[in-house]
Amino acid sequence: MPVAFRDYYETLGVPRAATSEEIRSAYRKLARRYHPDINKDEDAEERFKEVAEAYEVLSDADKRERYDRLGTNWRQGEDVSGAPGFDGSERARPDGVRFEFGDGAFSDFFESLFGSARTGDIRMRGADLEAVVGLSLEEAAAGGPLRVSLGDGRSFTVNVPAGVRDGQRIRLAGRGGEGIGGGSTGDLFLRVHLRPHRSFRVDGQDLHVDVPVAPWDAALGTTLAVPTLTGSAKIRLPSGSSSGRRLRLRGEGMPDRRGRHGDLYARVQIVVPRELDERERQLFEELRSGSGFHPQASVQ
Repeated sequence: MPVAFRDYYETLGVPRAATSEEIRSAYRKLARRYHPDINKDEDAEERFKEVAEAYEVLSDADKRERYDRLGTNWRQGEDVSGAPGFDGSERARPDGVRFEFGDGAFSDFFESLFGSARTGDIRMRGADLEAVVGLSLEEAAAGGPLRVSLGDGRSFTVNVPAGVRDGQRIRLAGRGGEGIGGGSTGDLFLRVHLRPHRSFRVDGQDLHVDVPVAPWDAALGTTLAVPTLTGSAKIRLPSGSSSGRRLRLRGEGMPDRRGRHGDLYARVQIVVPRELDERERQLFEELRSGSGFHPQASVQ
């Protein structure tokens, strides 16, 4: 019975415009996944053969061109049902490389791919893993040792670089997936997620914070206490300051890898009392009736 036509691009999970490197990369991943010495599913061996067949054709420029041009007729009517490689045990290629299962010899190709010359003794590096670790802004700025617990039950101490940014990855060598057949352990990458801060907004290395100011302080000027990541700092607010004015505190932002800090920008927000007592109301009435300041006049 002739072998049914298969879409080799679909088998490898690549687009028809895939490059040779993309085809090879997809094949390597699928070959690892479905090799019967690794995957014990009932259909693993059959899937492995399908992947190998697809790679044999798409990795050969002449065969791929013929396949792309003729589609289901790319073999020009050849009945391959009895050809080597379709008898359920062995696959032979014109270049002499053989894919065997069970106790047979590993092909030269798979020896270079997996680093072993015997089926059942495959040496593969463990997979790289990634996890998300949430940090407060203070933790990210200070850096240093941090205890991390992962969903798989593992817990260990991580040295967080000072000034790590949102979305950056911290590499932990040898903390990833276990290797196979003595292969090295993969790496674990912790992707940093900075939790929202109640006061600060982050812009690169700079920080922004809103500072509430009373109307009389904005008009007369005063000294403001501005919160920082390590406490607070004082800065002079000039008289006549309006809402939205920014005051710059040098070096109070986030550090970089060299220890240089960004700046902190304090934005003035003028606030008024929600409720006025009798004396406050009287003072505001006197100010309104006696002041010549009419801000709306500039927009009329």
